[in-house]
Amino acid sequence: MKKSQFRTTENSDAYSMDGLRFLTVKSKNLEGRADICLYVPEGKYTDLPMVTLLHGVYGSAWVWALKAGAHLVLEELIQQNQIAPMGLVMPSDGLWGDGSAYLTHHGKSFDKWIAEEVPLAAIENFECFSPYSPRFIAGLSMGGFGAMNIGARYGERYSGISGHSSITDIDQMALFAEESWTDRNSLAGEGNVFKLMQQYMDTLPPLRFDCGVDDELLSANRLLHRQLEKLGVKHDYQEFSGGHEWSYWNNHLRDTLLFFDTLLSRASEAPREY
Repeated sequence: MKKSQFRTTENSDAYSMDGLRFLTVKSKNLEGRADICLYVPEGKYTDLPMVTLLHGVYGSAWVWALKAGAHLVLEELIQQNQIAPMGLVMPSDGLWGDGSAYLTHHGKSFDKWIAEEVPLAAIENFECFSPYSPRFIAGLSMGGFGAMNIGARYGERYSGISGHSSITDIDQMALFAEESWTDRNSLAGEGNVFKLMQQYMDTLPPLRFDCGVDDELLSANRLLHRQLEKLGVKHDYQEFSGGHEWSYWNNHLRDTLLFFDTLLSRASEAPREY
């Protein structure tokens, strides 16, 4: 058996709930334990596409499944033959304060935890995933910020990015989080999604994002859309009824999964190792 890259791993392999499984691994980047919730559709798969879903402030690894029913949305689309099978990987953000914003700060690499260790943990514990599994990343609110940020910086690792009701600049964390981001100057430009995408536009994976018309982040998402248009960055932006709420994210996770499925169907290149 190949040696694990994690010092310790706990896997809920004895029991499952609605097909959900849970992992706790010791993360080098977080210098402690971290949780991942996973869902894999029934069947035998090889190189199953891996969709990483990032949560928002206040949440953890369980919220996409137990507040938005992400696994049920996925399964419904699969059963209706609207998308090909894919697996959901839903990690915690590292549980710093009200939200880590999925960046490196305070001595911990919350971004590397997501981009490097989370896929590795999924591959080590589930045979359906492999180094050749296409990878996608999406998130809501702070998780949308994380998905677009990490997806841009690690463009070679991801085949698509999607954001729902996304924070687009680190200063917007103040709308939700108690902690102060007084160290934003140490983020080296990673605190603004547009500036980061401008920096990595040549390697940016296919991108979509959406926002509710009653969402406090609507103006920020509209601005990002205009900035990307002016820069000539191809993307898909949509607005829907609704606010910054779980019913909105439950409804529009479908748009993300359908987008990723479209990208899979278009892919014609040979599998590559990530």
